[in-house]
Amino acid sequence: MTLRTGDLAPDVTLPGIDRGERRSYSLSAYRGKPVVLVFYPGDSTPVCTKQLNSYSASIASFEEVGAEVLAVSPQGLDSHERFSQEQGGFPFPLLADEDKAVGEAYGIIGPVGFYRRSAFVIDGDGIVRYAHRAVGGTSFRTTDELVDAIRSAKSHS
Repeated sequence: MTLRTGDLAPDVTLPGIDRGERRSYSLSAYRGKPVVLVFYPGDSTPVCTKQLNSYSASIASFEEVGAEVLAVSPQGLDSHERFSQEQGGFPFPLLADEDKAVGEAYGIIGPVGFYRRSAFVIDGDGIVRYAHRAVGGTSFRTTDELVDAIRSAKSHS
């Protein structure tokens, strides 16, 4: 079954790194505030780097609507730490889904096993209010589009 808007988001717990600190992150810990869950295919790749730097540059827009950003890819914490250091740090955690179980739960694994660039907005009650899974190409959802989805989600909760 494919996860759709209106569904309860699967609660996930993954190891992550944020500003050099490694710890476990659970989606349920963010209840009460919207979460932008961003799935990206790979650390230090051109489009993923551009995407995460774009979200970093406009983090204030996410903060204005009270949203947390969590970025997930299948690389491990060492890779995430190098990537973050290369980019001067990200203002949100990078989570490691090494066995791709979370990617499977969110339906973002492509036909040959790679992550599809995807974004979900989950409201404060844990309901998916926006879901985008890329089928191909190298584009990603803009901050404005995601912030609009957060505003819309807030009007539903």
